[in-house]
Amino acid sequence: MEISKLIERAIDAKGRAYAPYSGFKVGAALLAEEGEIFTGCNIENAAYSPTNCAERTAFFTAISFGITKFKAIAIVGGMGDELTENCFPCGVCRQVMMEFCAPNFTIIIAQSPEKFTTHTLEEILPYGFGPSNL
Repeated sequence: MEISKLIERAIDAKGRAYAPYSGFKVGAALLAEEGEIFTGCNIENAAYSPTNCAERTAFFTAISFGITKFKAIAIVGGMGDELTENCFPCGVCRQVMMEFCAPNFTIIIAQSPEKFTTHTLEEILPYGFGPSNL
C-alpha cells in the first residue's frame, strides 16, 4: 500500500465535502483488501442528525458494491479548503470500522502526504464491541 496515494485520494474527497453549516470538511480514502480504493466526504444536513461522516460514506459505498474486507483508511480534515487538523474518526465511525475490520486495521491520520501518523483500530477503540462478541 502506498500511503501517499491513499492520502491524496482522501484530500481529493475532502474537496467534495458538503459542509455549509460547520465549514469543517473531511475526506476519507478506504483501501479494500483486494486493492480497490473507495472515497467518502462528510455530508451535512440542516437537521444535523442525518449528517454522515466521510469515513462512513466511504465504508457504505464500498459495502454497497459488495466489498466487506478492508486494509486501511486515510482521513484528512479541516476548516474550509485547508488541512488544519489531525482528524480522528468519531465514535460512530470507529464502531462501523469495528463491524468490518480486524483489530490491526490501519488508520492514517494525515495533514499532507508527507505529514501523517498511523494507528490501529485496536489503539483508537480499545475494548471495542464487534461481531466476535456476539
